[in-house]
Order: sequence, then C-alpha cells, then structure tokens
Amino acid sequence: MVKKSITHTTRRGFVAGVSALVASPAIAQYTPGDPLRPAPEDEPAVRRNISGFRALDWQPYFSNTKNGAILVDTVSRALHYWSDDQSVYKLYPSSVPLTEELTRRGRTSVIRKVEGPSWSPTPSMKKRNPEWPDYIPPGPDNPLGTHALYLSWKYYRIHGTHDTRKIGRRSSNGCIGLFNNDIAELFSMAKVGTQVLLI
Repeated sequence: MVKKSITHTTRRGFVAGVSALVASPAIAQYTPGDPLRPAPEDEPAVRRNISGFRALDWQPYFSNTKNGAILVDTVSRALHYWSDDQSVYKLYPSSVPLTEELTRRGRTSVIRKVEGPSWSPTPSMKKRNPEWPDYIPPGPDNPLGTHALYLSWKYYRIHGTHDTRKIGRRSSNGCIGLFNNDIAELFSMAKVGTQVLLI
C-alpha cells in the first residue's frame, strides 16, 4: 500500500507567504550611466504593514465627488480614486516626492490629460542636475511614462513611470508616480475637473 503525501497549508503560513511576496521589492530597471535612471538609494527601514495600505472612505476628505475625486496619501504612498457617482473606487500604490521640501499638500484639480507626454526638467531640477537633457520626447525613456494628468499647480503631475522600482518609494521631484498600467486605468476614468487632494 502506497501512502500519499498531503501538504496542508495553514492560514498563518498562507498569510506569511503572501506578506513576503507583497513586501518584496519591484524589479529594478537600473541602467548603468543613465542620469535619469540612477541606482536606487538605500532608504531607511520601512515597516511593511499591509494593513497600512487600506481602502478609505471619501467623506472625511471631500464634500462631494463631483467630477470624481483623487486622494494622494504621501505617508502610505497610495492614491485613491472615487468616480463621480461613487460606483467606482480604486486604490493604487504610488511614488511620492523625495523630500518634504518637494512635497506639496492641499487641494488642486486635473486641468489637462496627455497620453504619450513629453518631459522637460523644471528650472530647479536643471539647477540641481545640469547634466539632464532639456527635453525628452514620448517613449520608453520618458520619466512621465505613458500617461499624465496635469494638475493646476505648476509642474505637478500624476503620471506613469517606466521605472517600476520607484513605486512605493520617496523617489520623485514633486510628482506622484504610478505603474504605467495603473495610470492608464486612472487616465481612462479621471477627467478634466477631477478634484485632487494631497495629504
């Protein structure tokens, strides 16, 4: 008689496995010598608590969801979206600005949508990084990824990134970055006039 080996997965084992997978870093797209894709810098240890990345209700942040509403939480590094009629809610991991000096908080709105955006560094970026090019056309080397939502604040965008290691990190010069597939989805739902709040 042959005994069959049966593996039992406990709930604790399953949760531990999923937590390890979620906490693992994204595959870096580091290109040696490329000033726009430098080697990732070490960050201070971040407590990986999956419960910190949780769904939120819109009412504490907006008086209504007219034209849709986007909340960017720079602490949890998450972007929340609610549709105008509240039938759609989406939660996306995001990148946030590198420093407090580059972080802007408050209310703004989407004023323009661009598929295949071009990119030029701001004057302050160029001052800090004079080796950066003055212009990058749409494409795989563009720091704005495949889609961009331009905000009423000058130089601020919610955009995609081809550099997936940036998501979930303090890695931008002020903008909010999403995976390209996430910004494409958000781009299809958000409209000019969508409310935006950064906290």
